Amino acid sequence: MARASADSVLSEMDQRLVAALQWDGRVTAERAAHALGLSPATVRRRLQALGADGTVRVVISPVARPRNGGSAGALFLRIRVLRGKLDTIVAALAAREDIPFIDITTSGDEIFAVARTEPGSRDPLIFRQLPSTQAVTSLETATILHVFRLTSEWRHQVLTVAERAALSPADPAPEATASPGPYGVDTDALEQALIDALTPDARLTAAALAARTGHPESTVRRRLAQLATQGRLITQVLVEPRRLGLPIEAKLLLHVPPDHLATAGRALADHPSVHGAFATSGPSNLHAAAYFPDLAALYGFLSHDLTGLGITHIETALVSHAAKRTPAPVQPQR
Repeated sequence: MARASADSVLSEMDQRLVAALQWDGRVTAERAAHALGLSPATVRRRLQALGADGTVRVVISPVARPRNGGSAGALFLRIRVLRGKLDTIVAALAAREDIPFIDITTSGDEIFAVARTEPGSRDPLIFRQLPSTQAVTSLETATILHVFRLTSEWRHQVLTVAERAALSPADPAPEATASPGPYGVDTDALEQALIDALTPDARLTAAALAARTGHPESTVRRRLAQLATQGRLITQVLVEPRRLGLPIEAKLLLHVPPDHLATAGRALADHPSVHGAFATSGPSNLHAAAYFPDLAALYGFLSHDLTGLGITHIETALVSHAAKRTPAPVQPQR
């Protein structure tokens, strides 16, 4: 019974609250209530309940992590392993801080992961550790060249246009929207301290942040407002897609001629089902990930929505389990 409850679809109100957090991860109960036509007490109670049992977590997106020495790159990894060794390899990868995302496909011997690395470097994980692991039967890598859509930008389609407008933050300052790469931004000591504290729980109050970082609350509030205005406070809502009525997740590896790459990438990014779209190196020069309510919707996406984009080949892999979504929850102090 507990398993059925954990996999059950959230109520319409809770799904709308999840969508509100996607538009503004630090939205107050009062502002969310006003936008959604609910009472602040109801919003406060439901948000607390969703967070208390881990159903919903709001974290800082990996794209907002400080660069920490200049690392600003990302690789897609496709790893095939021997039968019976999957759990061991997944556990070893999940323990690494430079591996923020790990998915296991329905084939039962295949892992998709993202690795943060310096572009063009001879990363020890890729060049030595994984190839020398006997349980690994094959390894494919692809460097992210251009980001069309990030998971933090995906929105659950349950809000009206007016509700989305009421929840959307102001447009960021133009000079602050550029990033040195798909992972990481330059920062100073105060910003890094705030991002570090917010990473596992992006809804911490200014008072809590002041206590954790040792900076005055007024300074914390001022810098948080500055980060939000600049579009650098990038939050991400972690919630099991099946709780939103989207139990099917597909990884798509596409071959697109160069003259169609940008158009196809933008079309994927604009599709409501797609939560990630990237131009990459390698034979599959366009990678995407998408959520669907059922297999019929996935078939419609492949057979109808992707036509006319110049795509010459598609490989589709279904995700059976999301093994890691960084960062990990904060463990309570004993």
